Amino acid sequence: MAPDDKKKHPLQHLLAGGAAGLVESSVCHPLDTIKTRMQLRRQSATVEKVVVKMRDSMMEPALRLQHSLQDPVLRTAGGLEPGIRLSGPTKLAHVTMHPHTVQAPLGPIGTARRIVEREGFFALYKGLTAVWTGIIPKMAIRFVSFEQYREWMGPPAKQYGVSSGMVTFTAGLASGLTEAILVVTPAEVCKIRMQSQFHSMMDPSQLQKRKYTNVMQTAFLIVKEEGLGALYKGVIPTMLRQGCNQAVNFTAYNYIKKEVMARQGTDSLDSWQSLLIGGLSGGMGPLANNPLDVVKTRLQKQVITPGKTPKYTGLGQACLKIGREEGVLALWKGITPRLLRIMPGQAITFMTYEAVSAQMTKLGWFNV
Repeated sequence: MAPDDKKKHPLQHLLAGGAAGLVESSVCHPLDTIKTRMQLRRQSATVEKVVVKMRDSMMEPALRLQHSLQDPVLRTAGGLEPGIRLSGPTKLAHVTMHPHTVQAPLGPIGTARRIVEREGFFALYKGLTAVWTGIIPKMAIRFVSFEQYREWMGPPAKQYGVSSGMVTFTAGLASGLTEAILVVTPAEVCKIRMQSQFHSMMDPSQLQKRKYTNVMQTAFLIVKEEGLGALYKGVIPTMLRQGCNQAVNFTAYNYIKKEVMARQGTDSLDSWQSLLIGGLSGGMGPLANNPLDVVKTRLQKQVITPGKTPKYTGLGQACLKIGREEGVLALWKGITPRLLRIMPGQAITFMTYEAVSAQMTKLGWFNV
C-alpha cells in the first residue's frame, strides 16, 4: 500500500497502518456484523411446507396433536422461526406470529433492522473489541511484510525480467497469508463467536447471561472448552481469502495510483483520490472469494463437542454440503454487506494510511 520506491521505516508502516485499521474498523464494523448474521442464517422450510408435512404424517390428527403438541410453540428444529404458534390443536392451516417477533426481509437492511429491534443498536458492534485487539498487529504485519517481501523479491525479479506488477501481486499474496496465520484467524474466531450471540444489548439480565463477554474471555473460554486448535478453525479458507484479497488489493491500488500520478505529473495523490482508488481496488477480491468467507464463517461458528463429528469438517466438504443443502448461491450469502463493508473499509484504510504516512514523512519521523 506504499507504492513509492522510497524505503520507509517499519515503525512508520506500523503506526500508519494501525491508525488506518482503527479508523476503518470503528466506522465499518456494523456492516461486518450484518454480513456475519446473513452468512449464519440457514435456509429453512416455509410455514406452509412444515404444516403440510405435519398434517400428512399423522394418521390420527386429532389424537396425535392432543398428545404431541402440548407446547403450542413449534421448535426451530422443525423449520419455523422462534415465536410462531399454532392457533389450535387441529387447525393446522392457521398460523399466527408472536406479537414480539420482528418481521424483516433477509437482505442487509432487513437484517440490520432485525438486529437493532431485537437486540439494540449497539448489538451492531458486537465483536468490535476482538477487531480492535487484532487490528494494530494485523496492519503492522500486512504493511511491513508486504514491503519486506517486495524488497526481497526485487533483485531476483530484475535479474529474471519479472514485471513489477507480478512482484507486487506475489508480495501482496504472501502478506495476506502471513497476517491470516499470525493474527486474523484467532481474532475472527473470537469476533464471530461474539457476533453470533443473539442476546439483547438493552436487557441487563440477558447481558449477564451471555457466554462470550469480551475478546480475551472469549479466547480463554474457547481454548478451555475446545483446545488451542479451535482458535485456528477455518485457517485454510482464511489464508486463501486474505491472500487473494491482499494480492488483488495491492496490485490494483498500486497500478491505478501510478497511472493517476503519471497522468497528473505528481508524486502523490489527494486524499479523495486515495479514497476512491482504495474503494475500487477493495471490491475486486470479495467477488471472487466470497465462498471462502462463507465456509470460514461456518467453520469458525460451530462448537466442537468431544466424541461428535462436526457438521463441517473442512473447506471442500463444507462447500459441497452448503451447496447441496442450501443451493450454490448460498456460497455467496452476505456478498452485498461484505462489499458494503470492504469497499468503504479499504477506501478509508488507504486514505488514512496515505495521510498519516505523509504527515510522518513531512515531520521527519523515522527517516531512513
